[in-house]
Amino acid sequence: MKLKRILYAVFLSFFFFNATAQKALLDQAEKEYNNYAYADAIAIYEKLASKGLEDEKMFQRLGNAYYFNAELTKASAWYDKLFKLNSKQDPEYLYRYAQSLKSAGDYAKADKILEEFNRNKNSDSRGILFDNNRNYLEQIKMNSGRFEISPANVNSENSDFGSAFLNNNLVFSSAREIKNKEGKTFKWNNKNFTNLYIATIKPNGDTNNAVLLNKEINSKFNESTPVFTKDGKTMYFTRNNYLDGKRGKDDKNITLLKLYKAVLVDGNWANIKELPFNSDQYSTAHPALSLDEKKLYFASDMPGTLGQSDLYSVTINDDGTFGKPENLGAGINTEGRETFPFISGDNELYFATDGRPGLGGLDIVVSKILENGTFDQVQNIGEPINTKYDDFAFIIDSKTRKGYFSSNKKGGIGSDDIYKFTETKKLVCERNLIGIISDSKSNEAIEGAIVTLLDENNQVLQVLETAKDGAYSFKVNCDKKYSVKVERKMYPVKVASISVASAIDNRLDFALEKERIVAFEIPIPAMKTVKVGTDLAKTLNISMIYFDLGKWNITDQAAVELEKILAVMQEYPKMKIDIRSHTDSRSSAKSNMTLSDKRAKSIMAWLTSKDIAADRLKGTGYGESRLLNKCKDGVKCSEEEHLRNRRSEFVISSM
Repeated sequence: MKLKRILYAVFLSFFFFNATAQKALLDQAEKEYNNYAYADAIAIYEKLASKGLEDEKMFQRLGNAYYFNAELTKASAWYDKLFKLNSKQDPEYLYRYAQSLKSAGDYAKADKILEEFNRNKNSDSRGILFDNNRNYLEQIKMNSGRFEISPANVNSENSDFGSAFLNNNLVFSSAREIKNKEGKTFKWNNKNFTNLYIATIKPNGDTNNAVLLNKEINSKFNESTPVFTKDGKTMYFTRNNYLDGKRGKDDKNITLLKLYKAVLVDGNWANIKELPFNSDQYSTAHPALSLDEKKLYFASDMPGTLGQSDLYSVTINDDGTFGKPENLGAGINTEGRETFPFISGDNELYFATDGRPGLGGLDIVVSKILENGTFDQVQNIGEPINTKYDDFAFIIDSKTRKGYFSSNKKGGIGSDDIYKFTETKKLVCERNLIGIISDSKSNEAIEGAIVTLLDENNQVLQVLETAKDGAYSFKVNCDKKYSVKVERKMYPVKVASISVASAIDNRLDFALEKERIVAFEIPIPAMKTVKVGTDLAKTLNISMIYFDLGKWNITDQAAVELEKILAVMQEYPKMKIDIRSHTDSRSSAKSNMTLSDKRAKSIMAWLTSKDIAADRLKGTGYGESRLLNKCKDGVKCSEEEHLRNRRSEFVISSM
């Protein structure tokens, strides 16, 4: 018994020791994680996981640490464990899991996770964009194959990224090791801090050996992503919050990113100043200049940001001061990351995002900047530039169509590499406009219909005739407005407009209704008494033209009565009529006057479509000014009583 008690005590002591040690390691990992020392946090968490620990918070942290370090395939494995342990997670984990699955090549499962994300967070633009673009892989495929790419010869075994043009040189960021730089590493990934390098660009896009930009620019922390004015005398760049030997920190003791400006003095970059809209409490990074150099674009997570980072612009005043930064808005930004902006010579905004349907990680997209300063539709630039991994920092010379981008795709030398490219075909968003022409009653396809495509100025672009299946198809451009006109014997001409979206197929179907052939014998004896001022509807004993409440479209019942008016006017080709349209008293007098005018114009349009000359018709709206009964404002009436007032009269003005 004594031996058992000793063994039991030893077991309890061992268990207590292991539990205490495990708690201490978890606390240490949490501290590293909260300090953004993700590499160190990963090492501790994985050590605990290897010993069999299954902890929900630990799996969250491991997935996130790999996700934020752009190692999405590894992140996927830990998110998978997390959801197996507990499927009820914050929706943001669903989105990260889906993005990570894409990097593992599992698009089918990623899309199912995104569907669940959208159900759980249906107001998030990332889910809405996915739901509206379920065939996003097909769309990306249509935009692909337009680039020839190869690794740039500036890459090292470390991270190289974020390039910029400076005259005939390439300036870029690199974490390659430098002697005598205090041996410090970036705790985020335990890699060297980055510096700016410069290399001369050869005609084929290759570069000479890269050398450090001058030491006034490169500090003991990170420098990256510069942009230069066209005269090469001013540079804006990104650096950790560090200037004049002083390191700034936020209220969590973290040194964030800021934007700086430098000018060229005697061949060296000097007079470094931080931009006035920086803050110790948020990051600003990755500058880009507008074509006229009066706007600076950048990425930030400042207050007012829609997502994890958004794109902003700020005016550069003539005196060198800056305006107030403005968010580029929901047309560009999502709840995800928008970053690394670049403005091309064609005035196009290229940027990287993980908030839109893509191939995985950051994808490079583009949007044309319109003359009014707004942005055209955002398009994914496709493969081979975009991959399952992070692809970002795109720049292009609009004259040569050559440029560079950065990626952590497989096959590179370092963790990030710079690639050179030549664009062989410009991106034109061409889509299909399709539809079926059918009979509205039988639903059968109509063969032999003439279908005409017109641009927004009503200029004819293409004409075709439907076959037995009643189908038509036109090639059209995204974000353009078109009209489609359909003509077929025994059917009235029908026209409809459409604004083309980036979906693979834009549908515009037509259900045509056959023209009625009315057996109507004109009462000739009655016509002998007709004179100017006579209401045809009363003289010919036909029903008044009724309208639905608040509407002015010609109903089936109205069309039957109008065909009688049409027959009389065809019999008496010199007859002219005054169409007088009335409403009931409901709604305001002003809106009723507008409504009645639309009703009169609607009847005129119907008659002119039947080849009645427009100069034989006059249309006048009287609103509620000529009620047939007591049903004015404030008087309670039945629907039938109100209906009597919604009428049109056909008064002969000349014979």
